[in-house]
Amino acid sequence: MSSDPTPPPTSHRRARSGGTGAPGRVRWRRFAVMFVPAAGVTALLLGLTASGALASSFSISGQQFEVSATSLDGNGFQQFGTVDFTASQQPVVVAESEIQSATITNLCQSLNTTVPVLNIPLTLKITAGGSGTPVTADSLIIDANQLSGSVATFNNINIGQDASKLDAITPGSVPLGLAGTFGQQASHVNIQGLKQVAYSTSAGTFTLPGFSLSLTSGTSAASACF
Repeated sequence: MSSDPTPPPTSHRRARSGGTGAPGRVRWRRFAVMFVPAAGVTALLLGLTASGALASSFSISGQQFEVSATSLDGNGFQQFGTVDFTASQQPVVVAESEIQSATITNLCQSLNTTVPVLNIPLTLKITAGGSGTPVTADSLIIDANQLSGSVATFNNINIGQDASKLDAITPGSVPLGLAGTFGQQASHVNIQGLKQVAYSTSAGTFTLPGFSLSLTSGTSAASACF
């Protein structure tokens, strides 16, 4: 681990596009596994977050939701392991993916949940970005624990870069990871057939053409994104 005594910043941030190396095509399922922290790193992240050295941007509900898209195209990409907390201070280890600007085709988000007390199952589903006009987002941050895709293409990718030294995004716009832990970055990323199970999504601006929201009774597979 790094001996740098300065604790990592506690707010989301990003830096200028950079990195060296040739463009690459990577099997996303295999590639994403590398960004889930190992047991020792997880324990360290939990300890630092609990002590206040790290801080998450907001308390998560702890409920997972599905996200799918025909394609995601992004400029400025970073990823590292971190810890989110629920309102009751339960820790959740996630892989945080950050993209400076993104376009997303055929975006779908769905959540299976149950109404408290009444115990009624419901499915909330949001779709956007079809009909030839994609969703756009800047300073996009997704905290997830499952990611897959048919093919992912990265340009100028660095794998194994110190998570506190990532600099593919504008400084100050998103958070960085913990010094001495594993990170990766690329100047550009394209993911086809994206599927992920996430705990949170945030963005500076999120524009959803053709926005549609539905709430249906039950949790059938037909009502979910995948």
